[in-house]
Amino acid sequence: MLEKVEEFNTERMMEEFERVTKDAERIQRETLKRILEDNASAEYLLNLGLNGRTDPESFKAFVPLVTHKDLEPYINRIIDGDFSSVLTGKPITTMSLSSGTTQGKPKYVPWNDELFDTTLQIYHTSFAFRNREFPINNGKALGFIYSSKQFKTKGGVLAGTATTNVFRNPGFQHAMKAIQSPLCSPDEVIFGPDFHQSLYCHLLCGLIFREEVQLVSSIFAHSIVYAFRTFEQVWEELCVDIKEGVLNSKVTVPSIREAMSKLLKPDPELANLIHNKCMGLSNWYGLIPELFPNVKYVHGIMTGSMEPYLRKLRHYAGELPLLTSDYGSSEGWIGTNVKPTVPPELATYTVLPQIGYFEFIPLRELEEIKGDASFLCMEPKPVGLTEVKVGEEYEIVITNPAGLYRYRLGDVVKVMGFHNSAPEIKFVRRSNLLLSINIDKNTEKDLQLAVESASQLLAEEKLEVVDYTSHIDLSKEPGHYVIFWEISGEASEEVLGGCCNCLDKSFVDAGYTSSRKVNCIGALELRVVRRGTFQKILEHSLALGAAVSQFKTSRCVGPTNTKVLQILNENVVKNYLSTAFN
Repeated sequence: MLEKVEEFNTERMMEEFERVTKDAERIQRETLKRILEDNASAEYLLNLGLNGRTDPESFKAFVPLVTHKDLEPYINRIIDGDFSSVLTGKPITTMSLSSGTTQGKPKYVPWNDELFDTTLQIYHTSFAFRNREFPINNGKALGFIYSSKQFKTKGGVLAGTATTNVFRNPGFQHAMKAIQSPLCSPDEVIFGPDFHQSLYCHLLCGLIFREEVQLVSSIFAHSIVYAFRTFEQVWEELCVDIKEGVLNSKVTVPSIREAMSKLLKPDPELANLIHNKCMGLSNWYGLIPELFPNVKYVHGIMTGSMEPYLRKLRHYAGELPLLTSDYGSSEGWIGTNVKPTVPPELATYTVLPQIGYFEFIPLRELEEIKGDASFLCMEPKPVGLTEVKVGEEYEIVITNPAGLYRYRLGDVVKVMGFHNSAPEIKFVRRSNLLLSINIDKNTEKDLQLAVESASQLLAEEKLEVVDYTSHIDLSKEPGHYVIFWEISGEASEEVLGGCCNCLDKSFVDAGYTSSRKVNCIGALELRVVRRGTFQKILEHSLALGAAVSQFKTSRCVGPTNTKVLQILNENVVKNYLSTAFN
């Protein structure tokens, strides 16, 4: 795979996409066969009695649906140094750490070279379609990417976040060159041990190469917004560095200082230009195209929990197109965005049938099982990739080349259509991310819509919600929703009280409104936290081993996530109780 990427051929990549999506069912059978043949000697599959069978029917009959919890005993053996064929034919020597935002701690997921190959397939497919619409002509990418350290577990297994495992693979830079997007920043900045110093230098490198920058990207939209929020604070220091040709003394990592000294030369003219551009902007609107005049688009994951950052990202991007990237998780990739001109809110992802074996549990069936005690011992019956129906919602089940077999990913998606015979899906929510006390069911999207609605009252005061999360407070009867807000400045009591009532009224789920009316759910509470509180949550995640590139603000903080709850509650400066249903 890696030898071929030198000559990237857009047309060939698009033809390959057409080929695999035209006969998705056959490609799925071949993919499952390949995965099961490669891993026939895995203890896990042998114990289940699969005995070398590779057809989907036998696979579903012998191999149960599992969650991460079911696989933990096997994963823990590998972490502790069992290098036999536990989950895969070839021993697993590397683990990925997931972002761990739902449970509050990262979880280990097996990683291998085959998963890296699927990463390249996804990157190359979406690049082919993206580059047809927005050609990049040997320019550079200002990529806000940060590779946290890989470390050895006590059993000698290499562990790092999934993004780190990708960035540190020898084939990564090679692959980036092949798709014409070399990064502005030297490796020492990307692999630097201190995120704040790396971010500062990413911005500085972007300004040094400002004429050559043709795209601005990160893994998640959050990282791009965070970078330009930081730029607002440090732009004058950056101008001084460029003017004098000397790196700011707050960057202390020797390897970063040395690498930057090779790029940084005194350039008073550039410093003056950037200074004038920043002074000329109104509230930083259109900052990105102003700084980087040849940028074609802004690129990163912008769907799901990243949607709330789109408003601020559009503010910085001005008229530039926002292109959402691909759909995947630490456990593996799922789909690619082949319609780059569609706005992120409407984006769909086409499932690539050659990168894993996919099944889909109809959500209706899951709800029936939950609602009927006699069904509790029953296993839901997933359907195949080509058997899904447009308009229906499903939970994704993946089988990947790295030892996950019929693994329930916990993502709910909606089928929006088909590209040939491969489904086009839209991420809806995490299956376990529900605000629920009584008969109410509110999803992450419902929460987002409520926050957007209420934040319009802030916008009238030229303020905005910087970030937010929620919590179910059951400490006293009846339980109630708590929404935490960090806002960009001081708002009046009257406005914040109005925001609180608006939040409460914006949850339109019938179970919620009826429960509120009869006081089975208490008044919604808005807790406003100090500026920098969500930054503290980010720092806490980094301390646990998460990577900034993979960081996602948890939109619902569960009762077991005690440290994040503690950070939030210790930083509350004001709180309001809704009177909307009084």
